[in-house]
Amino acid sequence: MFQAGVSVALSRPEIAGYRRGVIFATAALRGALAGLAGAATMTLGEKLEQQLSGRPSSYVPAHTLAHLLGMSSPDDDSWWRNMAMHYGTGAVAGALRGLMSTSNLRGPMASLMFTEIRLSIDQTLENATGVGAPPWTWPRAELAIDILHKGVYAFATGAISDALIPPAPSSSAARPALSRRLKGFA
Repeated sequence: MFQAGVSVALSRPEIAGYRRGVIFATAALRGALAGLAGAATMTLGEKLEQQLSGRPSSYVPAHTLAHLLGMSSPDDDSWWRNMAMHYGTGAVAGALRGLMSTSNLRGPMASLMFTEIRLSIDQTLENATGVGAPPWTWPRAELAIDILHKGVYAFATGAISDALIPPAPSSSAARPALSRRLKGFA
């Protein structure tokens, strides 16, 4: 590395830190792509469910985005706003799932954890803008449908993320003996 015409050698910790940064940035980017695919899978599932149940489309994501951005007519139904919010939050949440994959938080249990994260992202934004209401105040059928769709997103995103992103060398995957410990003991 050169600094003001002077050669500066990077120390091992600096090189390791740089590599770790590249690993995590790559994982976040691949996770965002997995999140987009998960959002598409969730959308297909929602459309199928709506065909069967007769439930109308929700424009809460569109209203939330418009309120976040201070857009005019924030409570107008807009398919474009809906898709922007739907896929935007899918990509952002997917980046986090990518970080989970590279940190060796993988498989169905990690996807189950991620379902709650995805639901929490939506609910935080919807409630912060005044568009939504806390999920525990919803009719149970609506809550079950929303959790089902977030689960579809989380498991699809997780499967894709885990396939695209190997565990980082510095993660717990490097210590296989951890899986042989007695449950409940550190």
